[in-house]
Amino acid sequence: MDYSSEDESDISDSEIHEYKDKPYELLREGKYKVKGPNGTLRCPFCAGKKKQDYKFNELFQHASGVAKGSALRNAKQKANHLALSIYLENDLASEGDQIQRPILPAPVAQQEKQEDLYVWPWTGIVVNIVSQPKDGKDFLDSGYWMRKFSKCKPSEVHTLWNEGDPAACAVVYFSKDWSGFGNATDFEKMFETDCQSKKDWNARKEQPGSSIYGWCARADDYHSQGQIGEFLRKTGELRTVSDIVQEAARKRNDVVASLANKIDMTNENLDELRYKYNERTLSLSRMLEEKDRLHNDFVKETRKMQQMARNNVQRILEEQEKLNYELESKKKKLDTWSKELNKREAVTERERQKLDEDKKKNDERNNSLQLASEEQKKADESVLRLVEEQKREKEDALNKILELEKQLDAKQKLEMEIEELKGKLEVMKHLGDQDDAAVQSKIKEMEDELGEKVDELEDLESLNQTLITKERQSNDELQEARKELIAGLSEMLSGRSNIGIKRMGDLDQKPFMNTCKERFTLEEAQVQASTLCSLWQDNLTNPDWHPFKVITVNEEPKEILDEEDEKLRNLKEEWGNEIHECVVTALKELNDYNPSGRYVISELWNFKEGRKATLKEVISFVLKSIKTLKRKRT
Repeated sequence: MDYSSEDESDISDSEIHEYKDKPYELLREGKYKVKGPNGTLRCPFCAGKKKQDYKFNELFQHASGVAKGSALRNAKQKANHLALSIYLENDLASEGDQIQRPILPAPVAQQEKQEDLYVWPWTGIVVNIVSQPKDGKDFLDSGYWMRKFSKCKPSEVHTLWNEGDPAACAVVYFSKDWSGFGNATDFEKMFETDCQSKKDWNARKEQPGSSIYGWCARADDYHSQGQIGEFLRKTGELRTVSDIVQEAARKRNDVVASLANKIDMTNENLDELRYKYNERTLSLSRMLEEKDRLHNDFVKETRKMQQMARNNVQRILEEQEKLNYELESKKKKLDTWSKELNKREAVTERERQKLDEDKKKNDERNNSLQLASEEQKKADESVLRLVEEQKREKEDALNKILELEKQLDAKQKLEMEIEELKGKLEVMKHLGDQDDAAVQSKIKEMEDELGEKVDELEDLESLNQTLITKERQSNDELQEARKELIAGLSEMLSGRSNIGIKRMGDLDQKPFMNTCKERFTLEEAQVQASTLCSLWQDNLTNPDWHPFKVITVNEEPKEILDEEDEKLRNLKEEWGNEIHECVVTALKELNDYNPSGRYVISELWNFKEGRKATLKEVISFVLKSIKTLKRKRT
């Protein structure tokens, strides 16, 4: 059974001696084949190597060498080869010669290796560098030795030479990590293989010949006398492998602790953010609930006020109808009296005079009744006008403070009652004689009541913010004046002039015609432009289509056009920017001037500056036009 690196998981260097038991048992059970044909031996853990046939001593040296450690071998391979060397020593000792004990990779040797003091950074020593006449400079050049030992990947080389010494030496540095330790070990093994190790140098020191010798710098080299020892003490320090492992573990633990602290801080920040999020979500939900409650209260109060207004209007209309009926009845009675008087014409002058006097009184009463009827009609018109004003004021005041609405409603109610009392008072004045005590008493009572109502109205007006009332009155007058100007001066303000009447929300056919001319013939363009313009005019007046959205600017809601509306986007893609801008302009005009009705309305317009014209501008323009007409006539 050949070994595959995928059969087992990776292990660390500190677990080699623990892991070796498992492959050792597999070797004893025969699952890993060591014996090959013709009595040769093979390594079951190096199946990919070219050399598969070993003698006993060669296979034992191979297993021991890999178990000692190599930069090219991982910890698992070292443990497997250690198990193989133990298996060869214990179970296959009869297959080879006597095994020399010193080269066994026993655990004691591993412990000695771990306790060896190395010069750190990992350092190699090369001695007996003999200069040759031709290339002596190359031998003292550090670049030469960097190239020579490039297989071991040195990081730096320093050559040391004294003038009185015929041979020079070199100090080779390797990287400070574990790969550098492996390269330093390979560097030492390279000299051991060529029998040029430190042991060989000590044996041949008196007659070394021309060969160079090399090894890894350890404690004895660090403390030695001479230029090598001095140089090593200046540039390095003595450390064991376990010290370096512990330092690496300590640094790793520091990094882990630092990362753990950062994670804890991040978790605390996350918890704080979650708390703030939950707190703001709860506050927002409470605000929304409060908003809904206030909105519901506002709607209920508005409906209640509207119902009260309808009831008042209904009551006033009923009383008006009752008064009209009474007037008609008295008219008929007077007509009957007049007919009877005509039938009673007396023959005598006295009776004729009396009849004339009765007729005169009857005519006076008829005139008084007619005046009373006219006064009642004026009072009726005033009441109807007040009702219309009340409706308009209610529509404009829905968004005002509810308390102000109640005061205004009370004021309007008093105004209607005063007008009603005035009408009744005028009727009573014209119905009875001045000597009629009952009528005079009733008139006095109504006048007193009228005075109380007037006083009450004045008190309410003083409490109801006189400035707001005046502003509304002036605004109503301005609006009426604008309406009268629009209705009566349409012909004068038409044509090409700076001041004119503009139909807000009405589409301009010119952009439609320009675009259709580019795509169709002249006749087809006229039909297409007219059809398309009519279609989009209908879309503009459709109350179900509202391509606007509300955004918050400076914590206040603001309504803007929704550029992502499907209809507007399709219009722009299909017919271009000119028609799209025309439709958007008309939409904004409707939303500004008639958002509730969504139909085209007329407005006084300053075409020169592209804005709504003021009354001052319109009146100035009209006066100027009248003066121009007078000059033309004269």
